[in-house]
Amino acid sequence: MDVFATYLASIDDFDQRERTKEVLEWILQEFPQLEPHMKWNTPMFTDHGTYIIGLSIAKQHMSISPEEVGMAQFADEIAEAGYSATKGLFRIRWKDSVNYELLKKMIEFNIKDKEDYTDFWRK
Repeated sequence: MDVFATYLASIDDFDQRERTKEVLEWILQEFPQLEPHMKWNTPMFTDHGTYIIGLSIAKQHMSISPEEVGMAQFADEIAEAGYSATKGLFRIRWKDSVNYELLKKMIEFNIKDKEDYTDFWRK
């Protein structure tokens, strides 16, 4: 979590900081093989140098980005969870709970789908 310390410290709202920390810690615990990074002021995780998932925060929500392929793969489940979405990310409002089952499936999908991938982003 040291890699995220400065980022977390920059979040003024205590509850938002704690929620963000909780999600980052959960990812690290569930997927210890993933490498945590800060790139473009965004906490993210890679596997063998390729992007798996990232998150960012805004005043009203936390955004999770599994790339467009991941979004398309789980579009129905994202909608069922009540999250708003774009083609590249979905938003979890601060007042809503995190669907960790969905998050786990997304990360597992990206790890498997990109196991032989060598670039950072999908092309």
